Amino acid sequence: MNEYQNSGKKVVKWSVITVLGLLVLGLLISSVYTVAPGHRGVMVVLGKVVQKSLPNGVGLKVPFVSDVTDVDVRTQVIKDSTETYTKDMQTAKIKYNITYDLAPNSVHILYENIGLDYKTKLIFNHLNDVLKDVIGKWQAQDLVSNRDKARVEIIELLQTRLDKRFIQNVLFQLNDIDYSDKFEGAIEDKVIAEQKAQEAVNNTKRIKEEAEQKLISAKAEAEAMEIKSEALSKNKGLTEYEAVQKWDGKLPQYMFGNSTPFVNIGGK
Repeated sequence: MNEYQNSGKKVVKWSVITVLGLLVLGLLISSVYTVAPGHRGVMVVLGKVVQKSLPNGVGLKVPFVSDVTDVDVRTQVIKDSTETYTKDMQTAKIKYNITYDLAPNSVHILYENIGLDYKTKLIFNHLNDVLKDVIGKWQAQDLVSNRDKARVEIIELLQTRLDKRFIQNVLFQLNDIDYSDKFEGAIEDKVIAEQKAQEAVNNTKRIKEEAEQKLISAKAEAEAMEIKSEALSKNKGLTEYEAVQKWDGKLPQYMFGNSTPFVNIGGK
């Protein structure tokens, strides 16, 4: 009987030791936290945020009463689209990218005051307002050719409106601007009409310039003829010289009058 009692006591003893060992192991495991690279940790003890952003690595915390949440502080990229109105009340669908960084040493304040859904509260609300303000300044057709100016203005406004305590290194890329098919067709027709009108203007200028060149050439030729005629009338020797210049090399058989005599050496 004693042997059975002793055996039972040993079983209970080892069972207790095992349970205690597991409890100790659980306490040890739950007292260790890790923060991944590119993240900061936010520790909450009994519902209260510890006023410090934890660096990445391994640390200790109070088991069961504290918890650590990882917050990604690497460069964030948001690729999205939205619709807004231009100055001439055309609906513009804006496709864009926005990149930003979270301030790593302020993530505990961000977590406590804003929460992890900060994108909606801190970024999208301001971004939509900025897009309305900037896009609304441009006529639809002008916006397409001045998209880079619009992009720069959007970045400048975002940098002034976003909370610098939490959001840093903001960049904005305007990827595409889409209008309705009807409006884009109207723009295309207008561009074609403008090109044809410009082509007609260019042709008119070319014809006018050619006519002016011909007029200048004719005027110069007429003036030259007038000068030449006047010179010939005043100088008979020059007339004879002109006759020699136009001579084809064949000598006439007879010459009369006061003309310069030509002798036909080859005649009889």
